[in-house]
Order: sequence, then structure tokens, then C-alpha cells
Amino acid sequence: MTVEQIAGAGLMVLFLTDIFLTVLYARAGTGLLAPRWNRIVWASIGGVAALFGSRRSIALSFAGPLIVVALIGFWALGLTTGAALIIHPELGTAIRPSSGNASTDFVTALLVAGNSLSIVGGGDYSPHTSATRLLYLVNSLIGASVLSLVLSYLVQVYSALRERNALALTVDLMTGGTGDAAQMLARLGPDGDFSNATSELSNLARSLAMTKEAHHFYPLLFYFRFREPLYSVSRMSFILLDLTTLIETILNRQKYGAFVRSGPVSSLRDCARLLLDTLDRNFPTTDAGHSSAVPVEHHKRSYSVASDVLRNAGIQTQPDAESYAAQRSQWEPLVRRVGPTLGYRMNEIDSRSAAQDGPDWSKTRNR
Repeated sequence: MTVEQIAGAGLMVLFLTDIFLTVLYARAGTGLLAPRWNRIVWASIGGVAALFGSRRSIALSFAGPLIVVALIGFWALGLTTGAALIIHPELGTAIRPSSGNASTDFVTALLVAGNSLSIVGGGDYSPHTSATRLLYLVNSLIGASVLSLVLSYLVQVYSALRERNALALTVDLMTGGTGDAAQMLARLGPDGDFSNATSELSNLARSLAMTKEAHHFYPLLFYFRFREPLYSVSRMSFILLDLTTLIETILNRQKYGAFVRSGPVSSLRDCARLLLDTLDRNFPTTDAGHSSAVPVEHHKRSYSVASDVLRNAGIQTQPDAESYAAQRSQWEPLVRRVGPTLGYRMNEIDSRSAAQDGPDWSKTRNR
């Protein structure tokens, strides 16, 4: 083998390893090339989207599908280039057309490599030695295997995306379309009856755990961003964390103690934190300095509004604003790092505060 062929074989091994880690090993952050490539494409799309001004949200909604197409093209180009480097020295001798003169330039090598990797095949060039025939066989097996793996991977990604959107829509509907966790809590316990709330939260915790693992298995999910904020992972996680924090700090312990201490409440809280932690660790989330602490007074005002909602719904409360503000200060910075990465403002995520302080309340704190 020549140095060119050794380099080609190494390039093919590198891309096959990346495909293996991304598709088969399926763990966020383990790919060699795909995570970096996806971030480059995302940054490029974000830069172009910024030119659209008020329509930036629409432009960003194409990011997920475009990153999928770009990743498949990236893998295909890498494998084809590697195969071309192996084939190039053999052009005109061991690999040549059945008739006529053989071109030996690298573009021809790319064409021949693409044909050898394609399950369709075709082309005038064919192998004429045992070694090159074996090379063609290996290339065809690689091409067929990668194609089937990628197609299966895409089916799983879009299936997980549908389940994530269904969960986000369910959470939004449980808030009455307001995005306010206080409204959701009031609906879970109409007239102070939380007898069915535990089973409802248990179902949500199960679906949320599946969504968390889906983002761990299929990192591409993170880049699917929709125009409607209700489908945002950060908004959904914010609502659920706000919900569990309200349950633990506002409900009357004597009457609702069993519900407050129930497993589904803690499971929902912990799973929402795990989801945000996974996204924060493995994706290019906003710099921590961007998510500066929000004044405690703001949390207390939001808590006061939530208390009024619950009292009006006939739910007995035992307010502890200090505890609420302390707990919220622990998890809200995660939301503030993840949310803006996909172009969502805090007034789209924290609906209660947006309604309380006006639509522009978060602008100065997001700078």
C-alpha cells in the first residue's frame, strides 16, 4: 500500500468509528466527528438566521432537518474520500474501464469510489485483480451497512422527536395553555382534591424519563427547534421544575403531606434536572455568565401570584416564599443556559413572570 492508500484506509476507519459511536453506541458526546460537525453547522445556521431579524425563529426551525442532511452528507463525503484515496493509485492499471483510455485524476477516483460504495453500483470502471475485486466487495458491504444503519437511526430520531413533542404538548395542555405551573397544580387538585394527582405525575415522570434517554441516545434531537415555545425542552422542564417546587413549598403539609412526599413528585423533579444537565453538559449551551442570578424579590413576586391562583382554586396553602426562592435559584440557571441556545427568550419560557412583569421583563437579565 502507498502512503495515499494508508491515509485513505485511516480516513475510512475514522468515519466508520464515528458512525459506530453515533448510531450504535448511542451516547451523547461520544462521537469523534459528528458532535463537532453538528455544532459547526448549528453555528452557521444561527449566523444566517440572525440576518432574518424578526423571522429568526422561522429560520432556526429548519436547523434540525438541515443538520441531519449535513451529517449524512458529511459521513458520505468522508467515506467516499477515503475510498478514493485507496482507489486512486490503482486507476488505469488494476481498476480501469472495459474499453477506452482510463482517466487517473482524483475526481475520477471519487466517482469510482462512490460507485463502489453505492448499493446501486454502475459506472464503466471495474476491478481487474483479486485485491481490487476484494476492495469493491468490502466497499459495497460498507455502503449497504452504513445506509441501513443511518436510515434506521433517522426513523428512531423522528420517533423520539414525536414522543418529545407529545409530552411537551401534554404539559402545556395541563396548564390550560398558559405555561404556568400554578395553573397546572390547580388543575391537578380541583377544589383541593389531589387523589388522582399522583398517578398523573407518575405518567409524566415516565414519559419525561423516556425523553431524557432519547436525548442521550440521539443527540440530534437537541437541534430540533420549533417556532412554538410550547415544544421547547427548556420551557417544558421549567414548568415541571416550577410545579414540583410549588408542591414542596406551597401546599398545606397537614392536608397534602402524602402527596408532597410521594415518589412521582421527586421523580419528576429529578428527571427534569437530569434532562437539563444532559443538554448543558453535551451541547453548546449559553455561557454561564449569561444566566446571572435573578433577584430573589422576583421569585417571591412570582410565588405570590402562584399562591393567589391556588387559593382561588380552593387549595389550602402554607406559603414558604424563602424556600421557594432558594430552590428555584438552584435549577433556574440551567434553564437560562439551555433555553437561549435555541433562540428562546425567558419570557417565552417563564409565562407567569411574563404575564406578571410584562413581555420585556427578561431582556436586561438575558444580556
